[in-house]
Amino acid sequence: MFDNLRDDAASSYEDEAKFQPAAGATTASSARPRSKRLLGMTAFQRFVVMFMLMIAVCVIGSMVLLLTGRIAF
Repeated sequence: MFDNLRDDAASSYEDEAKFQPAAGATTASSARPRSKRLLGMTAFQRFVVMFMLMIAVCVIGSMVLLLTGRIAF
């Protein structure tokens, strides 16, 4: 099972090296400009979603503290 392990590893590395593009060569995926969007949202949209999430966490945390009696009004 492990008799030719080193030979297999070396040959697969040499085979992959043949298919690697030369340094400085551009491929179709690297030629296109990268989008500045995450999950299809602009920076302002992500800010609004995160701000609403932060407010929701603060409100729910405050409600839990009030219900458990850790703080009193």
